[in-house]
Amino acid sequence: MFPGQIIFLCFAVVTGALGMMVALYEYRRKRFEPEPTEDRVFRCDGCAYVYTDDHDVDRSRCPECGLFNSPFVF
Repeated sequence: MFPGQIIFLCFAVVTGALGMMVALYEYRRKRFEPEPTEDRVFRCDGCAYVYTDDHDVDRSRCPECGLFNSPFVF
């Protein structure tokens, strides 16, 4: 084998190994990461209770004190 072929082969093996590691990492990350939710986060102005409700709700009633609240913006 010529030196150029050896260098190319080593480069191809290292690149292939890195590609397999990235693919495995992405597969595992997608498998164990929680699914994104479309729920909105609310924080009660009266009792500071944090809760979620459906994404289409503009104002939600607090389950602790019953006060209506707007969505909390981070």
